[in-house]
Amino acid sequence: MQTNTQPSATEDPHAVLAALSARLDDLVETAGPDVWNLDTPAEGWDIGMQIAHLAWTDEVSVTAVNDPDAFQGVVETAMADPTGFVDAGAAEIAATGRDEVLARWRLARGELADALKAADPGDQVPWFGPPMRPKSMTTARIMETWAHGIDVADAVGISLDSDPAFVSALPHVARLGFKTRGFSYLMNGLEAPTSEVHVALTLADGSVLEFGPADAEQRVTGPVLDFCLLVTQRVHRADTALEAVGDDAEEWLRIAQAFAGLPGGGREEGARA
Repeated sequence: MQTNTQPSATEDPHAVLAALSARLDDLVETAGPDVWNLDTPAEGWDIGMQIAHLAWTDEVSVTAVNDPDAFQGVVETAMADPTGFVDAGAAEIAATGRDEVLARWRLARGELADALKAADPGDQVPWFGPPMRPKSMTTARIMETWAHGIDVADAVGISLDSDPAFVSALPHVARLGFKTRGFSYLMNGLEAPTSEVHVALTLADGSVLEFGPADAEQRVTGPVLDFCLLVTQRVHRADTALEAVGDDAEEWLRIAQAFAGLPGGGREEGARA
């Protein structure tokens, strides 16, 4: 069994994000305008809202990278409506119609790619959660694009489980899911345990992606896809093949979230079995 402890040996995060975005764009374009208002598994979100959310977040990310002072104003506005601010921004874009939404998303993601590549790797980019270095923000955009792409694909009945662009994103999403373990407790108003967790996730080629101390008593094992779906709250814990050893490991899987912001409601059991 081959062990791989790096998030991606073949492509850097910028290339992964570009390929992932292009694949989702192609999926939406191919599906056509008739499915634009089709409901996705995310309650209250149709396909148009999913893409509008990506456009809004990419636009705000450009501001965070290029003008931190202006981004602070965005944060202050968000504090006035922490539970609805992001959705309101996405809904405003969604209301402009399919062509405008797609145009804004394409422009914003291109501008963000350029900004992230040009940024000093040591910079701390402000965000709604903890500040991030440019590489981490790129990984965060991979995670979110992947998660919303899964919702869109599920809505139109297309499986992306073996799609190259989506498969290449999995190690990056998994790494972020592992790194945000403490953040998951914080966002749920819980004290994070001091225990370490060893995570071993099986990739499609049979290799294993590992995070955390190998001798940790708390352990999580299973398919990388299941782990990524769980930490982005796209699947119920019971519908995964993930195995947890230790109470702390099991509790983490119950509340895991790789995204900034308030905890989501997750998905009902059986929704993506």
